[in-house]
Amino acid sequence: MTPRGWAVVTLAGLVVALAVTALLLVPWHRPPAPRADQLAALRTLPAAEVARGRAFHADLRPGSYGALAIGLLAALVLGLTPLGARLVGLAGRPFGDHWIAQAVLGGLAVLLVADLVTLPFSAWRHTVLVRYGLSTQGWGGWTADLLKSYAVSAVIGAAALLGFYTVTRLAPRWWWALGAAGAAALVVLLSFILPVLVEPVFNRFTPMEPGPLRTELTELAARDRVPVRDVLVADASRRTRAVNAYVSGLGPTRRIVVYDTLLREASPQEVTSVVAHELGHAKDRDVFTGTLTGALGAAAAVVALYLLGSWGGLLRAAGVDSIAAPRALPLMIAVVTAVGLVAGPAQALVSRRVEARADAHALALTGDPAAFEAMQRRLSTVNLADPDPPRWEYLYSASHPSTVERMAAARAYAREAGK
Repeated sequence: MTPRGWAVVTLAGLVVALAVTALLLVPWHRPPAPRADQLAALRTLPAAEVARGRAFHADLRPGSYGALAIGLLAALVLGLTPLGARLVGLAGRPFGDHWIAQAVLGGLAVLLVADLVTLPFSAWRHTVLVRYGLSTQGWGGWTADLLKSYAVSAVIGAAALLGFYTVTRLAPRWWWALGAAGAAALVVLLSFILPVLVEPVFNRFTPMEPGPLRTELTELAARDRVPVRDVLVADASRRTRAVNAYVSGLGPTRRIVVYDTLLREASPQEVTSVVAHELGHAKDRDVFTGTLTGALGAAAAVVALYLLGSWGGLLRAAGVDSIAAPRALPLMIAVVTAVGLVAGPAQALVSRRVEARADAHALALTGDPAAFEAMQRRLSTVNLADPDPPRWEYLYSASHPSTVERMAAARAYAREAGK
């Protein structure tokens, strides 16, 4: 069988593996959250806070969708015309058109252009966050975080680009197989190292002081049989007023992280409810599931791009001879960007199902639907959520159940448990 034939078989196998993983590991059954309970919950929320949350999201919406549109347009222009290939060539020209310069510097140049065209929308979003009092950052802090993000992306991107194009040169007929394995391995590696190496770039973490709350959280994790290395407090208040908590890391790197804003705004029972939700993700191995699906998806993307490289018309439009050449990177980015936008609603649906299961886990673990519902009210108020967003937006991009859905789930649980 030819390399192309093996690639077709491999892609089919990866797609089947993705489908089986989704079928077996994604919780497709959603806990009950009757619409009548949702509407009743909505009526209990302060009308002024609901209006403020909706106004906030209405003000964000043009910039958010404008960034998506401009980002897609830029990717298509760079990838489906010779412009992107020329940009890669220009980056490599001072170095004698060496393939490493084209691969690393050219690739980073394309990624930087893609970021810069959406930068005005990011700045505009920051002005909205400041106007509504959700952001506590000035422009200096915002710029510093932006540069940190670019630096982290550049380091990871440079390593990935160098590794990928080294493989294409060493194995010109079978690069797709080695590249797919490498992409999957990179996803797994990042799942382990991001919490340890990257999170501290953006936040300072300190151990939670000994006391009743720390004891309650560690006992909660032990009762849930989810081993955690530590309970940390993140200095989120230097950036935002938003409240949150999460459990990050895998195995020996797993730890509970609580925003300092959450400790200031919420009661201990509400903090416990949020952490119980996050422990649900660890208990049900959602990070593992996300890592596995990400690895399979990355591998499938590499193989699909290899097969796409036989489409002569596409290569001619991009002004390149081979999909494996560094000059073809803008074409790859254009394809991945377009597919990502199309796949967005499916990814959002999976995320909502996973989050709903974690909500059900929190209710069962704490047995306190009143605290859970109170926490959802607080999250909606402090984080300026739209408690019942437009249906089209919910289906396209919502990664979590809406506030009223989560409150309704708590009420349904309370009825079933007789509380």
